[in-house]
Amino acid sequence: MRLLAILTLTLAGMLTSCSEMRPDDAAADDAAVGDATRPVQAEAEESDKTEGASSMADKVIRTDEEWRAMLTDEQYRITRLKGTERAFTGAYWNTKTRGTYTCTGCGQVLFSSETKYDSGCGWPSFWAPIDEQRVATETDDRLGMVRTEILCDRCGAHLGHVFNDGPNPTGLRYCVNSASLKLVEEE
Repeated sequence: MRLLAILTLTLAGMLTSCSEMRPDDAAADDAAVGDATRPVQAEAEESDKTEGASSMADKVIRTDEEWRAMLTDEQYRITRLKGTERAFTGAYWNTKTRGTYTCTGCGQVLFSSETKYDSGCGWPSFWAPIDEQRVATETDDRLGMVRTEILCDRCGAHLGHVFNDGPNPTGLRYCVNSASLKLVEEE
């Protein structure tokens, strides 16, 4: 029991500061994936959302089978089961390409390259979303710590977490999994 407590505290310390993680560090969130499923069900809507928070009519709701069919295994694990990709391994962690980042689940525009910055943590980091109403938050108390989870407000996809250690003007760091995003390059 004492060893379990020590391991839990060690793991919690590693997760609170992702800037200390290296590419060979395993993603600890994967251990908690099994209890985090939150399937969303109903009719899908494919149109891209361009303004404000989603109304109930705008929500993209699919069965678990539909999500599995449209997402890669990695995208499904991260967006639907609340997993995490390993630091410094995602497609966009150090991308400097100009454009917008959309949700892989529903195509809603979430972040701009204008607010992306290098936080050193190994995941794409943004100091603000394009519209705060497009990114929902929930308390995440898995893994023995309390964090603020960020989700696409339109389809409920797990994006990552937001922390209070970002740059001005917001002081926030939206730490996002690349598998939750698709970069639409600026022409």
